[in-house]
Amino acid sequence: MARNHGSGGLRSALKASDAAPGLVLMACAAAALVLANSPLAHGWHDLFHQHFAWTPVAHLDTLHAWINDGAMAVFFLVVGLEIKREFVMGALADKARRRLPVIAAMAGMAVPALAYLAVTSAHPELHRGWAIPAATDIAFALGVLALLGRRVPPSVRLFLLTVAVVDDIGAIAIIALFYTASLDLGWLALAAVLFCAMAGLNRFGVRSLLPYLVLAAGLWFAVLHSGIHATVAGVLAAFTIPVQLDRHGDSPLLRLEHALVGVSGFVIVPLFGLANAGVALGAGDPLAPLPLGIALGLILGKQAGIMLAVLGCERLGIAARPTGASLLHVWGMALLCGIGFTMSLFIGALAFTAAPQLVEDAKLGVLAGSLISALLGAAVLRLAPRSAD
Repeated sequence: MARNHGSGGLRSALKASDAAPGLVLMACAAAALVLANSPLAHGWHDLFHQHFAWTPVAHLDTLHAWINDGAMAVFFLVVGLEIKREFVMGALADKARRRLPVIAAMAGMAVPALAYLAVTSAHPELHRGWAIPAATDIAFALGVLALLGRRVPPSVRLFLLTVAVVDDIGAIAIIALFYTASLDLGWLALAAVLFCAMAGLNRFGVRSLLPYLVLAAGLWFAVLHSGIHATVAGVLAAFTIPVQLDRHGDSPLLRLEHALVGVSGFVIVPLFGLANAGVALGAGDPLAPLPLGIALGLILGKQAGIMLAVLGCERLGIAARPTGASLLHVWGMALLCGIGFTMSLFIGALAFTAAPQLVEDAKLGVLAGSLISALLGAAVLRLAPRSAD
């Protein structure tokens, strides 16, 4: 999901080189799977889950916790910076241009959730995982597109990326609203004060990044203790960073995004993959309701939701499909949106924190659904006609 964009907006992400984080993530996911099914499995698990004798933050007492609750806050900061930039000066700034991807992303989150709930309807204890198949991992999707070369029109790539940005917004809202167990009002109040202080810096024209970063660290610490997942602090902090260009063409937001996007894409997200993608393939039943519901949500729900949205908008005259895109192009893109991975694994861990075996079963469904979606999407896009777009 790490996208390497500059001030040129989403179009700069169309370059094949920007798909490199996805390819690194694929390699790390494969390495985690191999290690989790090798004689090194126990040592690999202990590396991430063994408790530290001492930690500077009491809530983070394992390497896994530091990655998921600490490092991933930086990933969410980059996502938040990207979302703000796209709404201010990018593909989501124009109401007409954002209409179709917004509708497609919403349908592409709702239908997989309904598919999951239909499969798990007889198991109330699994309903908390309804959001797992609703997310899209754009880093993986870009990696697949890179392997296809120029067979995919730029307009289709741009549409996929725009859908993914809206998808990010939905996933962040879901984490904040539905995966918060209890709230500590004191820490929440402190987080609100720090957020308002950052917004005040923006309001009074402070363009130095240092005070924003200091307050962002405090905001993360307060949110970590508030009951809301700590990574939400990254998004909140991003929304306060000034985006407007000065007379020299400089923007604090673009500067910070440029500085962090490589760290996020090449270090943090692959590290998350190493820490979370490892699952013992023989330990669970892939046809059990939990993994089956997730896999079907990703494979069938994602493509159904996005395709119905695109065709419905086109038929009703609400919005046209991307320029130069055939139905096969749109179908292949919808299938690639079924690659859940990073955000799906993340939500799975939040949904079943008290049930480690369910987390492992969820991983199995995410990996199976994402792999099948990637293979089907690549196959459909290879069959699609080349476009002059």
